[in-house]
Amino acid sequence: MTWNYTSIRAVHLTSGSKRNWNTLAKGFSGTLKKPIYTLDLRNHGTSPHIPGMTYAAMAQDVLEFIHKHELKKTTIIGHSMYVKKPLLLLSPSFDIEKNRGGKVAMAIALDPHLDTHTDILENLIVVDIAPVKAKMSADFSAYLEAMRRIEGEKVRTRKEAVAILSEYEKNPAIQAFLLTNLETASSQHPYAKFQIPIDLIHKSAPDIGDFSHSPGERTWKGRTLFIKGLKSAYINRHGIPLIERFFPNYILESLDTGHLVHAERPEEFKKLVGKFISETP
Repeated sequence: MTWNYTSIRAVHLTSGSKRNWNTLAKGFSGTLKKPIYTLDLRNHGTSPHIPGMTYAAMAQDVLEFIHKHELKKTTIIGHSMYVKKPLLLLSPSFDIEKNRGGKVAMAIALDPHLDTHTDILENLIVVDIAPVKAKMSADFSAYLEAMRRIEGEKVRTRKEAVAILSEYEKNPAIQAFLLTNLETASSQHPYAKFQIPIDLIHKSAPDIGDFSHSPGERTWKGRTLFIKGLKSAYINRHGIPLIERFFPNYILESLDTGHLVHAERPEEFKKLVGKFISETP
């Protein structure tokens, strides 16, 4: 797989989902003095469009990137990151369910490949998601339907796209988020289209709600930090026992936010992450 990634060392920042991490990544680069990479997962941003979106498959994509760049003792951070010791930011550029980056990060830590390559991963940081298996929410299905309609009805402008989306979601902020990857009609294409492959994501919906392992199958005993948004229900009394089984050497910290922890409290988030990494033995 040919990755679309950003190395903060080169200050080469591109558009797409990675931009959600760019400000934080610059801050980490300055305070941690580490090489930092932000990655778009498959079928996100401008990374390749590839059938299949199981967490095991996406974990293999990231492991391939790690080996290609000969990275060791990485810190991986996933929400919805690598530290030479590289810091790798897993960035689902368009994360309707807001949990894929975190689940991919956990799937990497639990991958059997790490049994024989013990120097790959040093720290795992997971932002506001637990290793749960769950059905896709009604909102997720509705958003996908709206986006498929936008492409199927061959609209040309953002205004027309918003009109369709308004039938499914009234919140302007969420509308703007969902249309982040919309390209309006141009000389290259006569109708508006999304940068991400909506049909591929629709077919992969069951995989997106799933997780790569069941409790008891695998554990990762390395240093793990979970950061929970106090106003978010993504890490709850049902998820914490699963965290304990998969990641026995974990710390749980909370910030006074909703699900978008790093966006709502960026400075506090940076301090938590920086402290955790700096305390690595």
